[in-house]
Amino acid sequence: MLKRFYFSFLIACAGFALLTACQTAKETGKVNSVTEPVAPVKPVTTDYYGTKVVDPYRYMENLKDPEVQAWMKGQNAYARAELARIPGREDLLKKIRQYDQSVPRVRVRQLPGDRYLVLKQLPSDNTYKLYVRQGLEGKDRLLVDPQNVNLAPQDQGKGKNVILYFSASQNDRYVAVGIAPGGAERDTEIHIFETANGHELSDVIQRAWGGRPSWLPDNRSFIYGKLQTLPPGAPATEIEQKFRAYLHVLGSDSARDAAVFGFGVSASIPVKATEFSSMGTPPDSRYAVGAINSGVSPNSAFYIEPVSDVGKTSSAWRKVAGTNDDVADVEVHGNDLYALTFKNALRYKVVMTSALHPDLATAETIVPPSQAVVTGIDAASDALYVELMDGGISRLLRVPYGRNPKAQEVALPFKGTAMVQTDPRLPGALIGLTSWTKAYRIYEYDPKTNELSATNLQPAGPYDNPSNLESVEVKARSYDGTMVPLSIVYPKGIKMDGSNPTWMRGYGAYGITMTPDFTPMFLAWFDEGGVYAVCHARGGGAYGEEWHLAGKEATKPNTWKDFIACAEYLVEHKYTSPAHLAGEGESAGGITIGRAITSRPDLFGAAIDWVGVSDTLRQETTANGVPNVPEFGSVKTKAGFEALYAMSPYDHVKKGTAYPAVLLMTGANDPRVDPWQMDKMAARLEAATSSGKPILLRVDYHGGHNVIGATRADTEDTFADIFSFLLWQLGKPGFQPGQ
Repeated sequence: MLKRFYFSFLIACAGFALLTACQTAKETGKVNSVTEPVAPVKPVTTDYYGTKVVDPYRYMENLKDPEVQAWMKGQNAYARAELARIPGREDLLKKIRQYDQSVPRVRVRQLPGDRYLVLKQLPSDNTYKLYVRQGLEGKDRLLVDPQNVNLAPQDQGKGKNVILYFSASQNDRYVAVGIAPGGAERDTEIHIFETANGHELSDVIQRAWGGRPSWLPDNRSFIYGKLQTLPPGAPATEIEQKFRAYLHVLGSDSARDAAVFGFGVSASIPVKATEFSSMGTPPDSRYAVGAINSGVSPNSAFYIEPVSDVGKTSSAWRKVAGTNDDVADVEVHGNDLYALTFKNALRYKVVMTSALHPDLATAETIVPPSQAVVTGIDAASDALYVELMDGGISRLLRVPYGRNPKAQEVALPFKGTAMVQTDPRLPGALIGLTSWTKAYRIYEYDPKTNELSATNLQPAGPYDNPSNLESVEVKARSYDGTMVPLSIVYPKGIKMDGSNPTWMRGYGAYGITMTPDFTPMFLAWFDEGGVYAVCHARGGGAYGEEWHLAGKEATKPNTWKDFIACAEYLVEHKYTSPAHLAGEGESAGGITIGRAITSRPDLFGAAIDWVGVSDTLRQETTANGVPNVPEFGSVKTKAGFEALYAMSPYDHVKKGTAYPAVLLMTGANDPRVDPWQMDKMAARLEAATSSGKPILLRVDYHGGHNVIGATRADTEDTFADIFSFLLWQLGKPGFQPGQ
């Protein structure tokens, strides 16, 4: 019900000079006429517990500095021009568009009365729009086009408006929609629409943060999260602190909304300034549930109170679990409360206790721990649906309500990743299913027949089941003997001679797993004979919390060492060779790829560092860095400094080293990993590398964190740059400038 928080760590030519460069560079083989700017070195030395660390580009952390802005724009201009002159890029972009626009993208929420809210992006759409559908076979009626919604003046001009979330009132009369400009998540506004006709109410809530609102049974009020208003000059690190959940009543002034849960709201519920709070009111439930989380931890503190007391008193809350109880999620059905916990079960289990008198010490185990990782629980009217991951593949259990239930396996149509959606008022579930080689489809599960039936909610496309692809799941032996899961997808019939261009991604943080997923535009990579691999490094969740803890803080080196081991596996088994191998890390995965290329620059021909955490010693000075302390550590302790220093890619760049070619990408509106992280890493690599290979910094001035808030066109353009850059640097004929 209250899913885990993961506040973890996507294009426009900027200025006349860049526009000219982009146009000129499209002529195949022509020399880039834009000069790559060189960043001045202004060293700052910091003494950490007797270790002196020199930071040559500390000044770049001031993104408002005109010198820094000019350097970024110059770097972006140079990068865009270099990418534009790759001879195969334009044809590759056409293929990417062909695949990406071959079918609508759809996400659905089922409502009572055989109604559906459908978030859909048609091939002709640049952003998602929200629709209403009556019946599985009904026609979609447009409800919200975010481009027609007027945001506050201060939230305009940052990029296209995008829908980040939506939530219907319990009677389906209203829907609250979170809309943000250009990936600027902290500028999200909640707007309210009538589902009958799309009429927008006057209610607008700014600085909404923390997920979709939760409506109360009166259908006139809802709970939502909001960032605090800081006084002028307040430190950036306080933006995401002192978080609270608020109650809004339709027609009232949102500036006067009362805080009902979170920091400083209840004397009996201690909440640290750095912790996040959320609150949910499940439909048809007599209870409201509150959760407190560090922002990155898999476990939360949970409280429960009668929904009738919401906004009236803070003394009715009853504690369900503290952070030392290792509870990741809870669901309520009647007076029974179900908890997903890793207490004495590092791959998780499900227990049941009383919602009236919660007591985890005497809770009944409903789904015992096993080799499979329990990844989620979802309450429907007929049963609890329990999601598991077994060897990276999803499984689903239906667990009837009551004492001593007998779990029933739900047979899925094919092996892959299942995304389960239930409603406490409805029996059964909607199940989205995808794999490495099969497109996302939506199925409806009927508990009466124990059968899944395909729906047309996600239309079929011409490239849904490519017959020329296959995938394998293997394990690579890491430096300490640990066997690390590795997924490999490739075109059938490729020669295992070490010549295949190979793109391997890795993450390894927060207990998050990169599960099987099919992305149509990736077919353009496979068309070029490319191999795609995913390393499930420690720090992720491939084997539950034990895998997460094995790549966290002091154990973080396991993450990039596992990534290196997977790279060596691909080379040893002749999928590729170092000259044809590229690695990629995104967000917290910036540590993974950054430390992989600074540890083994000889192992990679190229690398993609996308909105990557790079300077971990300085991450704590940012707004989103403070919530990440539980995952990575703090420089405020000697042990924390030592862990952060060991994992800092920026501080391990060595002058005179032959680094692979690197494409670093950032978004100007990124609230999770400040753009200066990519700036500093790019500047240091450019000054240090002796390989002669390009180090490019690409800036999306209308984008945020990764593809969050990106338009379809921007996303397609981004992957055209990624694929063409890799094919260029990995030696693929047809992508070599000057040929």
